[in-house]
Amino acid sequence: MSLRTRKFFGAIALLLLAFVWSMMGMVVAQFPVIANSGMLQWIYYIVVGMGWVLPAMPIVSWMLRPDPEPRG
Repeated sequence: MSLRTRKFFGAIALLLLAFVWSMMGMVVAQFPVIANSGMLQWIYYIVVGMGWVLPAMPIVSWMLRPDPEPRG
């Protein structure tokens, strides 16, 4: 797969990840334990807001992997 194709599919995967992550984050934020505590909301949103980076790193590294050298 060429670099251009990997970037295309990787961009779609990152958009899908961001969408699913944000939807799940909003659902969990409505749990009464989190919704009723201002301090817990602060901590939750900081952790969840930065947490999507961990699953995104393998996608980005796969996207930016160089093309193999042509043989011959």
